[in-house]
Amino acid sequence: MRPSGGKVVKGHGQGNSGHSLSGMANYYRRKKGDAVFLNAKPLNSANAQAYLYGVRKYSIGLAERLDADYEAPPLDRKKSSDSTASNNPEFTPSVFYRNIAPVNWFLRIIGVLPIVRRGPARAKFEMNSASFIYSVVFFVLLACYVGYVANNRIHIVRSLSGPFEEAVIAYLFLVNILPIMIIPILWYEARKIAKLFNDWDDFEVLYYQISGHSLPLKLRQKAVYIATVLPILSVLSVVITHITMSDLNINQVVPYCILDNLTAMLGAWWFLICEAMSITAHLLAERFQKALKHIGPAAMVADYRVLWLRLSKLTRDTGNALCYTFVFMSLYLFFIITLSIYGLMSQLSEGFGIKDIGLTITALWNIGLLFYICDEAHYASVNVRTNFQKKLLMVELNWMNSDAQTEINMFLRATEMNPSTINCGGFFDVNRTLFKGLLTTMVTYLVVLLQFQISIPTDKGDSEGANNITVVDFVMDSLDNDMSLMGASTPSTTTVGTTLPAPIMKQKGRKG
Repeated sequence: MRPSGGKVVKGHGQGNSGHSLSGMANYYRRKKGDAVFLNAKPLNSANAQAYLYGVRKYSIGLAERLDADYEAPPLDRKKSSDSTASNNPEFTPSVFYRNIAPVNWFLRIIGVLPIVRRGPARAKFEMNSASFIYSVVFFVLLACYVGYVANNRIHIVRSLSGPFEEAVIAYLFLVNILPIMIIPILWYEARKIAKLFNDWDDFEVLYYQISGHSLPLKLRQKAVYIATVLPILSVLSVVITHITMSDLNINQVVPYCILDNLTAMLGAWWFLICEAMSITAHLLAERFQKALKHIGPAAMVADYRVLWLRLSKLTRDTGNALCYTFVFMSLYLFFIITLSIYGLMSQLSEGFGIKDIGLTITALWNIGLLFYICDEAHYASVNVRTNFQKKLLMVELNWMNSDAQTEINMFLRATEMNPSTINCGGFFDVNRTLFKGLLTTMVTYLVVLLQFQISIPTDKGDSEGANNITVVDFVMDSLDNDMSLMGASTPSTTTVGTTLPAPIMKQKGRKG
């Protein structure tokens, strides 16, 4: 064979051990093509258990042998007790899917995520599957039920004749039925979600081949607790809200419980996915740092670079796969939080009452859900990119050869050029900045709503009439000050400004 340097390397029969060692060194220092750097192809994991054995770790020829449909020789069961087998634990497939499975099953029970999965990397969306048919039937029945409840709520809103804040509270129950639109949105995105599951299976195979062990997520117990406790808390919050804010009607509470569980479990599902990415990025960084202390070939650095590129792609694909679902979720949570906080603030002027309990629970529940969606996405993005860059910058390059140093520099460039943020299809990045921006906009709308409430005349008693007079006096005084600052020169203008409050005050007094 002729290496790139132009010298002829002799065969095993003609060369000595020095030539053999130099050949292995050239093998490890060989650089990967640009296609691997720019776009790491997913590995075929249909027969993962077959080709995982007999393939050397930290080898850049690994992907080439797997892409060429490499088949390992049959395993000798008698050798499973030797030292080599004990140092290379058996591969565990579908770690990510098994860890989030409890929440997945809960969502499938309520008609969401009709994805068929027949094995590792074999998840897909089929419209003729039993899972999708069940989802359609469940959605139709739930839509009829929600339509009946919405019709009753509309009649209640039309019959209202009280103050403005009472109408807002009544509208709150209509807004609570909007999450039913999430189900058809998830049908549209089911193919992208199935592809995301398959990409995680491919990533787990590649992680095992490079690191030597399966991906230790250990999120299964947390997912079981979430799938058990969160629905109970969701139902309790809905029941308490209906007891305190309206007449409790069991027939009308049931769809609200289902829809509230839908939003809560979608938030929990998002939390588990982002937590899995955070743990994986941390494990990958720690494993890479330990490997550099003992083994330093350029090929090993290149393999970890490909592994990081795959994890970065999973981070971006998470936002793209759930793009429209969480855009709708963010807008819905923003709307429901704004209405509930406004209703709470408008009622506090009369003292903390029973209705305020339901409004407080609704506001805190949805603020917590929105915060965890934004915070976990931010934490995952920081772990995948920023923390990994810190590990790379701390690497000592003095003892490495030139090829390894080049690979480290290319690794750093890859972390800079490949964004690791969770972006919802180009609409916005899901991070703490999004949470801060929504709260800022929410405060602006609350100020506008409270000013609108103050400007509405009320038909109340004498004591409240005195309060209304005070508000009018305050508004007219501010108008007088504004006109004087603008340079009102004629005395007639000032006279009009000072005489206008008098008839208004008398009119308010007659209403009392």
